[in-house]
Amino acid sequence: MEDLKGRRLGRVLTKMGVVTRDQVQEALGLQENRQATLGQLLIELGYVEQEQLNGALGYQQGMDTVDLGDFDIPPAVIAMIPAEMANTYHVLPLQYDEKTKKLTIAMRSADNYQALDTLRLMMGFNVEAVLAPPDQLEKRIGQYYGEDEESLASLVADLADEDGADFEVDGSKSIDLEAQIEMANDNRVVRLLNLVLLQAIKDKASDIHFEPFDDEFKMRYRIDGVLYEMIPPPKHLAIPIVSRIKVMANLDIAERRLPQDGRIELTVGEEPVDLRVAVLPTMFGESVVLRILDRSNVSLDLAKVGMRDDDLDAFRQLIRKPNGIVIVTGPTGSGKTTTLYSALSELNGIKEKILTAEDPVEYDIDGLIQVQVNPAVGLTFAAALRSFLRQDPDIVLIGETRDLETAQIAVQASLTGHLVFTTLHTNDAPSSIARLLDLGLENFLITATIEGILAQRLIRRICPRCKETYEASEDELYALQLTLEDLEGRKLYRGRGCEYCNHSGYKGRMGLFEIMILDDDMRELIMKQASTQLLRNESRKRGMRTLRQSGLMALYDGMTTIEEIIRETMVED
Repeated sequence: MEDLKGRRLGRVLTKMGVVTRDQVQEALGLQENRQATLGQLLIELGYVEQEQLNGALGYQQGMDTVDLGDFDIPPAVIAMIPAEMANTYHVLPLQYDEKTKKLTIAMRSADNYQALDTLRLMMGFNVEAVLAPPDQLEKRIGQYYGEDEESLASLVADLADEDGADFEVDGSKSIDLEAQIEMANDNRVVRLLNLVLLQAIKDKASDIHFEPFDDEFKMRYRIDGVLYEMIPPPKHLAIPIVSRIKVMANLDIAERRLPQDGRIELTVGEEPVDLRVAVLPTMFGESVVLRILDRSNVSLDLAKVGMRDDDLDAFRQLIRKPNGIVIVTGPTGSGKTTTLYSALSELNGIKEKILTAEDPVEYDIDGLIQVQVNPAVGLTFAAALRSFLRQDPDIVLIGETRDLETAQIAVQASLTGHLVFTTLHTNDAPSSIARLLDLGLENFLITATIEGILAQRLIRRICPRCKETYEASEDELYALQLTLEDLEGRKLYRGRGCEYCNHSGYKGRMGLFEIMILDDDMRELIMKQASTQLLRNESRKRGMRTLRQSGLMALYDGMTTIEEIIRETMVED
């Protein structure tokens, strides 16, 4: 049915004899008042089955439909796609042409074109899709891949047993570009890297590290803020794996002396996933870190960030100020960006003009004007902020205040009636004042503009499936400056370790927060150049719950462990 390519969906279904023109018109009439596709409405009305709609969408895009009933697929073709990928994307390889590198795959839905793009990117093939009935497709995927799901361990073992002659290179010498491209496109390397990426995304990892050493090539995942070592691939795959990542991120694979940054956009299970790629030359080769930004895994809802009710009320009052500076502080990976995005999502309305300058833009939000800074061409945070003030904004987000120039323009924006959000890297809320003074900002400008500072940390939650009570040792209690009287009537918990939490005893993370509000007395202390310790003590007298206190409350609630609180919070004098 080639003549149906590019036609309107209603026309395609009519030509197929599935619906009448009157039925299409009825659905189009409903569409005027509904945010739904024509296909969804026709299914709701009972005129079309999902399988018929899939077929029509396929014809619309020029895709053929196949019957898998007696389709014979050679084992060599099945081996072209790993089991993990076939099951994740619900695709089945049917034919492969060695000369043109064309791989024909069967899919169950024509609107899954994002998965098609991802397969082209991840596999490096010229992928062509055909449609197959969903029940047939799932049955065949189960038949070919169900019993023999390839694991990372088995693939690494197979590669270690193989002769590495194809990949042996002298790391100190330049490598022929064609040889490097050939290594990057080797099916063994492609399968290994795809399996690593899919497993990391499935395990909710935030980063993947590929690290070359003198006699080995390590792989590590960061899950819930902690690094775990994976089965290391053979050393001879170091250059091919890094080259494959560079090909996927459109980086220069011939450049091995300078750092490079890039981005890979994937779709996994019909959800978009961004990978930020950072390549760093080291003594023994290139080290690569992939930051996984799984948009489906982040809930930009301030009520779900994890603040207690009183902290949430205080923070909501801060972000609704007409002007001033609100700072969110904490180390890298403490959830600052998620908190700020959640605040902006809550403020994001038709009456507010919101501009952001970020490095990089991590999540795109409808209604926000987002700018990615690029220091290489002079677009710094300060330059972006200076331009923002000519864009008539109400609220401005500066990804990070790194220097005096950015801090001064943020102050100017605040003094001219704008609400400014920004982040700092400090240990707690009171020490942010010392950091701003250290940048060179005058104390009278700090007191005139800053409304409040939120400090935060992320700690791991105890796994709910293997949670158990236990008696803490004296050393643990001493480390938290707790006594047995403090624990009277309370129970402490830990995770025993199970399959669900990868035997770590933890699953997921939660936030710890401290909010320092600047009132007139606090501003007076800053003008008198009071020490950080004095500011901390005065804030506590005014009801500020410190990070350590927030941690103890989470401990008493049975959410986390003593070990986590010691790791993430400071001892208070």
